[in-house]
Amino acid sequence: MSRLTQLTTLTAAILLATGAGTASAASGPIKIGVQAPITGEYAAEGQGIQNGVKLLVDEQNKAGGLLGRKIQVTVCDDEGKAAQAAICARKLVNDGVIAVIGTYTSGAALAAAPIYSAANVIQTSDGTSDELTQKGWKTFFRNAPPNSDEAEFTAKYLVNVKQYKRIAILSDHSSYATGLAKATTKSIEALHGNIVANDFINAGTQDYSAVLTKVKSKNPDILYFSGYYTDGGLIRAQMKQLSMNAVFVGGDANQNAAFAKIAGNAAQGAVIINVPAPENLPYPEAKKFLADYTKTFGSAPPSIYTFTNADGLRAVFAAIEATKSAETSKLIPWLHDMKQPFAGVTGPFKWDAKGERIGSPMSAFEVEANGTYKTIYPTN
Repeated sequence: MSRLTQLTTLTAAILLATGAGTASAASGPIKIGVQAPITGEYAAEGQGIQNGVKLLVDEQNKAGGLLGRKIQVTVCDDEGKAAQAAICARKLVNDGVIAVIGTYTSGAALAAAPIYSAANVIQTSDGTSDELTQKGWKTFFRNAPPNSDEAEFTAKYLVNVKQYKRIAILSDHSSYATGLAKATTKSIEALHGNIVANDFINAGTQDYSAVLTKVKSKNPDILYFSGYYTDGGLIRAQMKQLSMNAVFVGGDANQNAAFAKIAGNAAQGAVIINVPAPENLPYPEAKKFLADYTKTFGSAPPSIYTFTNADGLRAVFAAIEATKSAETSKLIPWLHDMKQPFAGVTGPFKWDAKGERIGSPMSAFEVEANGTYKTIYPTN
């Protein structure tokens, strides 16, 4: 092999490994990736993200695509797991995507983010771990409020609004849930709230009666759970079985249609803290997206995260149209420095220099007997 051939081969290998050539192709389809838990315990969320992207891409392609080019989507199932997330990130980079929509869990997002950053590939994700926007990754854009924002709202709701006197906090060991629990604990203590228990579950073990019995002995009037809906629904049901009268308040990852199905009759009265529920979004963009999604897939989106990920993709589309380019070197600065708030399906928002979303109203809503949500704070 000649020296020139060796250098050419080496250069090609470097471009493939780093993704340096993947985000700058000026012809052919514009490639978008979806990284989400399509299978596994968070499959409902992942499939919602996948369907939302498919809906928007199909609509855009029918309208002629972008820059006269069709949009092509590649999906990778990360199962909500960090190791698989890293594999997905490398695959999508090598496939030549310019942006990746997803993923759902913070652990998976943290595993993928440095790979996308090295390749200069845009990543919009619902990962709420504060760490995601503290690493200096210019390619990372958060679709949902960070743990710190949610924690402050939750503490205000529990201590100042509801004036609970004995608060129990329960988490799992995931980076998302532990981060949210720690942030919420800190915010509650800053308001001089009284935390009588702070414990953990092992996610996915199904039977939480032992830890719930332990927490019940502390006589809390509210149990705050920072983990995911797959465990939250079971915890709520088992609280009722144990005649545990504490109010169940769940963090944002409990907001999923499957929560009520898992909890059964016990779901009624549970409170979830999150951005507004899909059906409560007042924006015309949200109403259209909800109607189109329901008509196309035969059911409503599983949660608000279908909407937040849709906003991530819609913002990327807007950047391409505004810059008249699919070059991430042009798209990334535009996304960080929007001149006007973007009209999202989840409301107007911008991203700051760290990729943090600016414009994320929070709410507390109660699960009704039919599994729908009623906003209980704020009420105006």
